[in-house]
Amino acid sequence: MLKSLSISNYALIDLLHMQPSKGLSMITGETGAGKSIMLGAVGLLLGNRSDSKVLLHEDKKCVVEGVFDISEYGLKDFFEQEQLDFEESCIIRREISPNGKSRSFVNDTPVLLDFLKVLGSKLMDVHSQHDTLQLGEGGYQLSLVDAFAQTGLDLVAFQEKFKAFRKAKKQYEELKQKAFEMQKEADFNQFQLDELSTISLLAGEQEELESTQEVLENAEEIKVKINEMLALFQEEQFGIIQGLGQIQHGMQSLERLAHKFSELKERFQSVFIEVKDLTESLVDEESKVEIDFGKLDQIRDRLSKIYQLQKKHGANTVEELIKIESELADKVFQFQNLDESLLVAEKNLKEAQVSMAESGQSLTEKRKSCFVQFGKELQKLLAGLGMENARIQFEHKQISPSPTGLDEVEILFSANKGGTLQPMKKVASGGEFSRLLFAIKFLMADKMALPTLIFDEIDSGISGEVALQMVRMMKEIASRHQVICITHLPQVAAKGELHYFVYKDNSTEKTVSKIRLLSPEDRVSELAKMIAGSNPSASALESAKELLLN
Repeated sequence: MLKSLSISNYALIDLLHMQPSKGLSMITGETGAGKSIMLGAVGLLLGNRSDSKVLLHEDKKCVVEGVFDISEYGLKDFFEQEQLDFEESCIIRREISPNGKSRSFVNDTPVLLDFLKVLGSKLMDVHSQHDTLQLGEGGYQLSLVDAFAQTGLDLVAFQEKFKAFRKAKKQYEELKQKAFEMQKEADFNQFQLDELSTISLLAGEQEELESTQEVLENAEEIKVKINEMLALFQEEQFGIIQGLGQIQHGMQSLERLAHKFSELKERFQSVFIEVKDLTESLVDEESKVEIDFGKLDQIRDRLSKIYQLQKKHGANTVEELIKIESELADKVFQFQNLDESLLVAEKNLKEAQVSMAESGQSLTEKRKSCFVQFGKELQKLLAGLGMENARIQFEHKQISPSPTGLDEVEILFSANKGGTLQPMKKVASGGEFSRLLFAIKFLMADKMALPTLIFDEIDSGISGEVALQMVRMMKEIASRHQVICITHLPQVAAKGELHYFVYKDNSTEKTVSKIRLLSPEDRVSELAKMIAGSNPSASALESAKELLLN
């Protein structure tokens, strides 16, 4: 429920504030005073787009703020899903700066315009005589049927099935495309895999092979060099080991003569041990070096194959080739098992399609089951609004699955006896359409659970008893919902709990629109002017008083 509305620097409005009643509030004013401008400002709170052209003073920002009581509308989960703090008194604010930049806030937290649209749709419904286009749309008519038939849960269930069907269809089609592409490269993949698998690559073998090749290619020279060094180390009379042995005896003698030489002896001992160990290692290496031209040819041949494969696949190491081999094996395996995967995907698709069709058919039946009752109730309301011969009929056509179901609905209408039923937007005149719109809103008010309804001259083109019946129905809606009505009819304006008057103020340099809540006395005067013009007679004043009393 809208508790208060504040508008500043918007179009002709410099500053405006109003607090509508919980029930039925009326807004009147002369033509061009700014009543529709107010609706434009309200539209900003509902997420409509705007620009700096709406600013009254181009150097100041425009601010529109609405305070809503949302304590009874079950929106706490909605706020939590959007990670916003829930407060029973919800403040929605929209700001438009002189450079045209727009900002939206909910309880002082910045929000996106899309979120504001969703929230606004849960709080207010603004309807006017110009909504012929929307009422003529099949999607909107289907939403009316869903609201009347209370198919909310059924529609959600269908949409889940529809999503599952779309997902299964996408998976199947992607798999078919993949099969087509894999078929073209299957033989080549198998050839490449066989080529790699044949030589049984091992991680780390390239480095080992290259090292062994290096030794084998220089085996004779390596053995000569090692033996030359071993001769120097191991010669019996003048070899290095022999000489170091003599030095060792000398060190031992020095240590016995003076303890200070112990450290030198220890250092020498370490060197002597290292030299002997080095000699033994050379002996071991010399024994391992073999002159084997057959083995060398084998290693060269294997390395040649590895190098060729690396060049072919753009790899630098054996490990990269092994990875490529694994990927090729996966592709070959997938292709070999593709028929089975396609059968599974096709089975899943058929099951999802059947499940969706069953859910869609259930939704269709529930929708169609309300057509007669919906039509009867609408015709009854229209009869009360002076259209005794009005007829309503629903035309149904089954369509391909979509997020809204399997149905296309067209509401056909005839206002006159013997008239041909046609789509509503083609046959209703202005006054007829106003009554039709209002009757639909009357039926939908409770079913669509809208906290606040705003009617903008919904009574256009009607008068007399029909207008009185319309305002009685408005009061009935207002017993359960907040209703704000912009009207030009005195008999309608008189039935509001509050009456606001919109007028132009020319006392400053710029003409501005203002609004004021009428006192009981002012209200009589305003209604009299609506009846008889700017200078109402005594009889017009009496008529105004009677309207307020009855």
